[in-house]
Amino acid sequence: MKALWVLVLGSLCATAMAGETPLNAAQQKPAIEDYSYSTHLDVAKVISMSTIPDVCEVVPAQMEYADSNGQRHILRYRVMGNGCSAD
Repeated sequence: MKALWVLVLGSLCATAMAGETPLNAAQQKPAIEDYSYSTHLDVAKVISMSTIPDVCEVVPAQMEYADSNGQRHILRYRVMGNGCSAD
C-alpha cells in the first residue's frame, strides 16, 4: 500500500513540475536581429548600448531596446569608431 502511495505522489509531482517554465518570457534573452536599411524600428525605450571603441574604422555594435508593446529586442549593427580626428 505504501508503494502505491509513493507511485501516485511521485507521478503527481512529476506532472506538476513538467508544466513549469524555467524562465518567463520577460526574462528570456531575445534573439539578436541584424540591422539593414529596410529594418522597421519600433524603439520605445533603449535598455542598453554597447561601448564604441576609440578606433578609426567601422566596428560592430549592439543595442537592446523595448518596443511599443514592451517586447525586448537586441539589434546588431555597424558604426564608425570614435577614434577618428577631424584635423
